Amino acid sequence: MINRRVLIVDDEESFRHMLSVILKKEGYEVEVAGDGEEALQRIATSSFDQVLCDIRMPRMDGLEFLKEVQKLDHDFTVIMMSAYGTTDSAIEAMKLGAYDYISKPFKPDEIVLTLRKAEERERLRRENERLRREVRREFSFENIVSKNEKMLKIFDLISKVAQYKSTVLILGESGTGKELIARAIHYQSDRAEKPFVPINCGAIPENLLESELFGHTKGAFTDAIRTKKGLFEEADEGTLFLDEIGELPLSLQVKLLRVLQDGEIRRVGDPKPLRVDVRIIAATVKELAKEVNEGRFREDLYYRLNVLPIHVPPLRERREDIPLLVNHFIKKYNQALNKKVEGIDPTALDALVKYRWSGNVRELENTIERAIVLADGNRIEFDNLPAEIQSFDKAAPPISIGVAEEEYSIKKASRTLETHLIKRALVKTGGNHTHAARLLEISHRALLYKIKEYGIQEKELLEGG
Repeated sequence: MINRRVLIVDDEESFRHMLSVILKKEGYEVEVAGDGEEALQRIATSSFDQVLCDIRMPRMDGLEFLKEVQKLDHDFTVIMMSAYGTTDSAIEAMKLGAYDYISKPFKPDEIVLTLRKAEERERLRRENERLRREVRREFSFENIVSKNEKMLKIFDLISKVAQYKSTVLILGESGTGKELIARAIHYQSDRAEKPFVPINCGAIPENLLESELFGHTKGAFTDAIRTKKGLFEEADEGTLFLDEIGELPLSLQVKLLRVLQDGEIRRVGDPKPLRVDVRIIAATVKELAKEVNEGRFREDLYYRLNVLPIHVPPLRERREDIPLLVNHFIKKYNQALNKKVEGIDPTALDALVKYRWSGNVRELENTIERAIVLADGNRIEFDNLPAEIQSFDKAAPPISIGVAEEEYSIKKASRTLETHLIKRALVKTGGNHTHAARLLEISHRALLYKIKEYGIQEKELLEGG
């Protein structure tokens, strides 16, 4: 164990000696200085964990010493001592950065206990800083694993928008990592030390959602037995992540719009507004423009949210990332599950690359966790994968166009060809109608009409691969 190093600063030699003897018996390494100037010289040439400093000294007293210390890039705790202790001097010392203040004379146990408390506080501070660094590393770009061009552009966009308070709207299918991107924006910003508060707007009953977001006062409704802060207050000076914003009821959309415009909230039951400083990041799987057209989402709120849109591509559009993600999740779950899986069989990896991944990255992560649990050896085998992945083939279904040589009807042949192409598009996109329509270069409504008209059984088609 490394001994803690203490600098004693006091103009009385007998006191310095007495205190040195006490602390050396407790295992401390001790140096001494007769006043503030000498202490600064010691600090310039040696490192210390704690400084015990008297207030009244010649040349440079304790308070002046504290002022000089604040100009330094130091990593030690200062505890002030005085036989002439007053409340004012104690307060002044604390304002100037002292950790604690102890009055002379004191018992040996008292000074040792004060030092131990300071050590524990410093240990907790460093542990907290370590955890903050871990959080930043967890949500930094290297953990949003990708070499896909679209994703790399998103990383660049995150760096550009992070420092601004402008609202961000993250669009993408379920499981694409929208919350991970929201966290990356927060931890890249100057709000990183403040709270990141996520809420799923679709997971909380409508009658509770207003109280959850804005808080309530005691007696505001039957079960309001005490005043409660809402998530906007919890996120003050930080970031509020509104996931599934498309599920927000119209009544609350009005109140959210007011917050974005005025920077004020009202707790349920409280007529007085409260000012909040919150950066809003919203996300949705819905096409909000369509929701606006159909009257389910306010147009003015949509434009307020859609200041900086980020479109996250589904996993099937970034298949080159699947091997990278597989390795990333193997490392993650080796550690979490205390396993020693070193890699994946090429046949198994090929099956993963070909699969449709309608649940996107989240589904892939769950698949790898499951495979690691089931793996007997040091790698994931094809048999460790779920049955639906083992039987799936990304290639177009083996459907013949089926136009007989004696068939000359363009109308019938066109129907057969359209059926074939629609099936191919549905398989390629994992059943996503919007993306399939885009591949086919027809409207979403036209695709739905043709699926119904041609009697295409999507469930059987997708399950059959």
